[in-house]
Amino acid sequence: MFARGTGDLPGLGVLGTPLVSAIRSALPGRNVNAYGVNYAADASQASAGPGATDMSRHVRTVAAACPGTKFVIGGYSQGATVTDIAIGVQFGTSTGEAIPAGLAARVAAVVVFGNPLGIMHQTIAQRSPVYGPKTREFCSPGDPICGNGANSMAHLQYMTDGSVQQAAQFVSGKVTGA
Repeated sequence: MFARGTGDLPGLGVLGTPLVSAIRSALPGRNVNAYGVNYAADASQASAGPGATDMSRHVRTVAAACPGTKFVIGGYSQGATVTDIAIGVQFGTSTGEAIPAGLAARVAAVVVFGNPLGIMHQTIAQRSPVYGPKTREFCSPGDPICGNGANSMAHLQYMTDGSVQQAAQFVSGKVTGA
């Protein structure tokens, strides 16, 4: 389940699409389904809360229908904020529903890229004892969105800098317990 970045077209977005493909390659023989979080991803950032609600409700729905499913959730840029809110890490003024605590163990991995939480010099690991140990956060050096840098191009390099492959390997290890 992936929340696209601001301005990305509906669906998995420019980063979520190659990430899902890489995860499928890293988990041969496993059934890997993808869900693009349904939210506006608008420039005001106000849509992160409704996106988190969509993510959380989708987790609940699938969990009820498929009791053996493990979840991998994540997002890029504003989509990372969607993920933050969905795991109970509030940031900014947008609010939404969090994944119920009873389903937290079914979330095998969390991966975020260019997380605006970094603007406050914070990470998911610092803010969430439940999700922190199963989270991998990517912030390119100089990225102004997650690292207070001054290189706006750094925020656009996650698709090409090896982060997607690193994320897929991390997810594979968390899903398989390796």
